[in-house]
Amino acid sequence: MDVYQRLGVRKVINGYATLTRLGGSIMPPVVVEAMVEASKYFVDMEDLQNKVGQRLAELTHNESAFVAASAAAGIMLSTAACVTGKDRAKIAALPNTAGMRNEVIVFRPQRNGFDFAIRQTGARLVEIGAHWGTQEWELEAAINEKTAAIFFFAGEHYKRGALPLAEVISIAKSHGVPVLVDAAAQLPPVENLWHYTQMGADIAIFSGGKGLQGPQASGLVVGKRDIIEAMKLHSCLYTHIGRPAKVGKEEMIALLAAVEWYLSLDQEALLARYESQVKYLLDEFSSVPNVTVERAWPSEAGQPMPRALIRFLPGLGLTRDEVISRLKEGDPYIEVAPIDSDAVAVNPQTLADGEEKLIAARLHEILGR
Repeated sequence: MDVYQRLGVRKVINGYATLTRLGGSIMPPVVVEAMVEASKYFVDMEDLQNKVGQRLAELTHNESAFVAASAAAGIMLSTAACVTGKDRAKIAALPNTAGMRNEVIVFRPQRNGFDFAIRQTGARLVEIGAHWGTQEWELEAAINEKTAAIFFFAGEHYKRGALPLAEVISIAKSHGVPVLVDAAAQLPPVENLWHYTQMGADIAIFSGGKGLQGPQASGLVVGKRDIIEAMKLHSCLYTHIGRPAKVGKEEMIALLAAVEWYLSLDQEALLARYESQVKYLLDEFSSVPNVTVERAWPSEAGQPMPRALIRFLPGLGLTRDEVISRLKEGDPYIEVAPIDSDAVAVNPQTLADGEEKLIAARLHEILGR
């Protein structure tokens, strides 16, 4: 029996996405081995964070880099750094931001649960725009002497209603205001590791446990050295706001191994595997009565990857939610993404080779075939 079986916890075939509630992603052996090796020794944690950061910066073509406890921790620490700079008195005062530059501009259509990490620093969100669009003058008008940063959430699913990132950066630079980009799920493409900062963003933040397939409790922050150096002063080596977001030596070493591994992948071959898994599902259900299938693009987080979209028509006699429920209750336990009111999507990014066949077999069983 494995560790999960001994606890009575069911393992999941994840056809949904790199979701935190499903454990993020699966670490490859080289990352697990690095994590185990790191656990065997004591080290100076400040020296380790600095050396790992230097190597990650080199690998990702950035000025500096930092390993956080998660992408959300990276959001919190980078926001705190923009609010306080390296002022020790201000750092110690958080989340009391009285007298500081404590406003962070966000686009109203990009508001989401993850922006709580901005607010927990004590910073105040200043919303601009509307779901149907934002004008440049709205961003210009929102910037003032209390503006600490502009936060931008990357991905196709966040584009509607917001200004393009290039315009945001241009306006921000003219006012000397840093731009922070949450790109937690924006891998692939691999080039995003340096794309946002080369565009001019000051900071870009990635999840360590999604596309990179590093530890779930890790995040990668890349960008300007002055902001990252200020982030360190808030972080877990000190008893300040970042102390609860402690990152261990194991996560630091394992995330470095994950980035090295990810950069070594044949990205075209990986995408071809995804396409093959999607095609298998499309072929399996293309002739099933009261079911339609199509290749959906991009993925749920706007990543340039395909998904198999399976739609259940009224004549089937089963609702979308009934299908999802039976997938979860069955053996194996399968998770897929609900789409609209009558469809599910299967994301190959989180599938091992052959798991698309297990999903197809289970769906056929549910559909009575």
